[in-house]
Amino acid sequence: MYVATLLTNPDVSNLDLSMVESLRNAWGGDEIVWLSPDEAAEFHLNEMPGNRWDVWADLQQMDVDLVVQPAEGRRKKMLLADMDSTMIQQECIDELADEAGVGDRVKDITARAMNGELDFEGALTERVGLLKGLDEAVIGKVLNERITLMPGGKELVGTMRHNKSYAALVSGGFTAFTARVAEVLGFDENRANTLLAQDGKLTGDVLQPILGRQAKVDALEQITNRLGLREDEVIAVGDGANDLGMLHRAGTGVALHAKPTVAEQCEVRINHGDLTALLYVQGYSRSEFVSG
Repeated sequence: MYVATLLTNPDVSNLDLSMVESLRNAWGGDEIVWLSPDEAAEFHLNEMPGNRWDVWADLQQMDVDLVVQPAEGRRKKMLLADMDSTMIQQECIDELADEAGVGDRVKDITARAMNGELDFEGALTERVGLLKGLDEAVIGKVLNERITLMPGGKELVGTMRHNKSYAALVSGGFTAFTARVAEVLGFDENRANTLLAQDGKLTGDVLQPILGRQAKVDALEQITNRLGLREDEVIAVGDGANDLGMLHRAGTGVALHAKPTVAEQCEVRINHGDLTALLYVQGYSRSEFVSG
């Protein structure tokens, strides 16, 4: 048994009943269940449709996301999340670089690294090197003035934790940011790289070893082992090439507003919904959402 979930941006809520009914009828699905009026709906079906990705592409033109997955076991016991451009709307290193006057150069490297064109560890080392001499106090300024949460994050973490799931924030960014974001959103733990400073100035280095793609996979293994969970009981979310390892290993790997080269390697792709899409994919209705 499979389940098809259709959803839109909650700020638009333009999911049309006739369109959902048409797809349900074409695929021979069961009764339509509305998880949120005009925003998210689902129906069960007996087999994976052969034209799934063709339909997905058509729905993308209507600003609708489609996910088709096995119905059994879709509600997960652990959330493993990237931070930059996933739980927050920015790339922290790019914001620091703006303050250091090297924003354009660093943003270009970030984009290429997230797209998988550059080795993550090398790209991080190069970018952090460009921050050498930046006042350490700028980190607090960026946190307070530049960083905004991705919509739906508080509901995602709050609802999963309310339902006894564990939430881990694992980032290739920096602990100075993950600590704040994890606290605000209610994550159980966070892991990231540590920016080194001396005499109040960034040294241009990070503490070794660098937390990159493999470290996210390691976190998945370590945390599930510690909690006695299976990896298929995890839902992971990210947007960059360095997230692909954990996205492929988790029971459900969600490419959220991801780079095209990343999204095409994932079975679950959310381009229009916000982070609450991860709840709808698990079968939660909006009436079950818990914020913080």
